[in-house]
Amino acid sequence: MTNTQAQTKTNYEDTDGVYIVVPAFNEEKTVSEVIEKISKKGYHVVVVNDGSVDTTLKCAKESQIKYPNNIIIVSHVINRGLGAALKTGMNTALKHNAKYIVTFDADGQHEVEDIKKVCFPLKQGQVEAVIGARPFEDMPRSKNFANTMMNLLTLIFYRVKVKDSQSGLRAFSADAASKIDVVSQGYGVSSEFIKEIKLNKISVGEVTITTIYTPETQEKGTNLMVGLKIMFQMILDLFRF
Repeated sequence: MTNTQAQTKTNYEDTDGVYIVVPAFNEEKTVSEVIEKISKKGYHVVVVNDGSVDTTLKCAKESQIKYPNNIIIVSHVINRGLGAALKTGMNTALKHNAKYIVTFDADGQHEVEDIKKVCFPLKQGQVEAVIGARPFEDMPRSKNFANTMMNLLTLIFYRVKVKDSQSGLRAFSADAASKIDVVSQGYGVSSEFIKEIKLNKISVGEVTITTIYTPETQEKGTNLMVGLKIMFQMILDLFRF
């Protein structure tokens, strides 16, 4: 076996059965770099083009040509929202016999090396779900406040205490992923994941991850208006428990 073959084998052994779900809506600036970095590590990538009106789908297809054995592309004809895109991606991964499923944002805010970190507790059988917790001290002040409030609301409404309820980097065993049914269209899906984890009695852990802040990533995520919408949805959920 050559050194190259040995290195490739090692990469694939480490990534065996791990599927990365990348929802993408108008992410033409970053989607290619993100999914190619993931593919280089040997992971399987499920890109969900959620009705993008820019060149996101074209970019994803060009990357798929480079990594035909790693990248799967699924498209929604219209924009159905983040929750629907994640659900489509997770269901696609399960159909391909995924052992572990990781959700990963397409805007470049996540570090690919953190995939290994969130999967480790699953592979060790410690928990069934892992949330990648961003260090709040590194967040811009407005995001720090909004995410702190969402953690508090998650504790109040769902009685689940987590360090980062709004993180987009999460990992699930296949069994746990099959139980989760998210429907929120926007960023409320992050809190909905916490709700589903509680309802389905899924054991959960957290690991600290790195967040890459750029002008694009800072424009997205939880702000005051988003937080109010999520809180309203949480109030409605109280009547469903």
